[in-house]
Amino acid sequence: MTSSRDRAERASRARVAATRIEAEGVDAVALGWVDNAGVGRVKAVPVRQLEHAAQWGVGASPCFDHFLVDDAMAPGGGPVGDLRLVPDLDRLTRLAAQPGWAWAPVDRYAQDGTPHPGCQRLFAARTAAGLESRGLAVRAGFEVEWVVCAEGGTGAGAGPAYGMRRLIGASDYLRDVVRALQEQHTHVLQIHPEYATGQFEVSVAAAGPVEAADLALLVRHTVLAVSERHGLRATFAPAVTPFGVGNGGHLHLSLWRDGRNLGHGGLGPHGLTREAEAFLAGVLAELPALLALGAPSAASYLRLVPARWSGPYRCWGLENREAALRLITGSTGEQANAEVKCFDAAANPYLAVGGVLAAGLSGLDRALRLPPEVPGDPATADGVERLPATLAEAAAALRDSEVLREAMGPQLHAAVLAVREAESELFEGRTPEEIIDATRWRY
Repeated sequence: MTSSRDRAERASRARVAATRIEAEGVDAVALGWVDNAGVGRVKAVPVRQLEHAAQWGVGASPCFDHFLVDDAMAPGGGPVGDLRLVPDLDRLTRLAAQPGWAWAPVDRYAQDGTPHPGCQRLFAARTAAGLESRGLAVRAGFEVEWVVCAEGGTGAGAGPAYGMRRLIGASDYLRDVVRALQEQHTHVLQIHPEYATGQFEVSVAAAGPVEAADLALLVRHTVLAVSERHGLRATFAPAVTPFGVGNGGHLHLSLWRDGRNLGHGGLGPHGLTREAEAFLAGVLAELPALLALGAPSAASYLRLVPARWSGPYRCWGLENREAALRLITGSTGEQANAEVKCFDAAANPYLAVGGVLAAGLSGLDRALRLPPEVPGDPATADGVERLPATLAEAAAALRDSEVLREAMGPQLHAAVLAVREAESELFEGRTPEEIIDATRWRY
């Protein structure tokens, strides 16, 4: 339960923060979270209400735990109850592309100050703390891919995949994306045209697991805002056109102990230490269930097909872009990391990173070892398992996963499962075009 001392400390910090951002021209603060369907939700307060919000939270119904992508509600949601949204002041950011606004992610608490068991951000924090209790840490980062369209839905950014022609045509727009992110103190590593028409990608520096999820949201919010200011419309949906490659939301992560990257210098495959190997083996073991967290939309399974480098196979390999788990040694040992390629940006990033950490912890507990790697195209390899090909299959895997059920807790696990099963039923029998039309502008 939150103590009066904690409330007073939060209020004091918020008072200082509000004074600072008000002097920078901020009038209001957006308090954001992501529901179990992967949709960003928000409440906002005037900057002078930030102190009260930090001390007492802002009310929000727990029904959002059961919201679907179309704003309908899965069984289990209802009109009763209230939660408190408490902003994380360490992540308070003045928004460069939304003059007069700041943003902060929130944790959700019950009225008595106890953590809400359905809070996805607190779930990610718990799994990160589980690693810390072992003297381990994870550095993580999400790739952010999006497609931008001109008003009316026509494609923007025409030109060859990864082509300079496309970069030139969108240079003012991409420059403003970079500028906005840098003004928000986000360390941009890369930005470039991607494969599909109008598709771009930005990568930012790795961070702790919860911060990485926060950054993924901040990057998406910034891209949306810059796009609006350029008269464009951006989408992070996993499928934008039938049979297109879609937008991924790949998760990169590396395991560390005492300042050392455990992805190199060890006795395991390609220099993995035994701890890093066990962690990744745990992730690989839970990948079918993890899809329900990292590829949560019916549209996700229009993207997750062979020959599109989406990682549709339950296998791993060194620099293998068709494997769901891609090992990257990097040009230096400190850059070694693993990429979960089967995830997309429809995911709630806190669920995605929390689930992966929980699976990795299970691998450490059981001292798992990786199976033989797949060095080529998994489609031509013997005995390689396809990951779930539908949302219903992924939901069934989540239902059966004792690892994720225990890590998430019964309330969060049940709520996520209810949303997945309801959305599977919602889109059953619909054509790819109908699924895309219903989801394209929701993410």
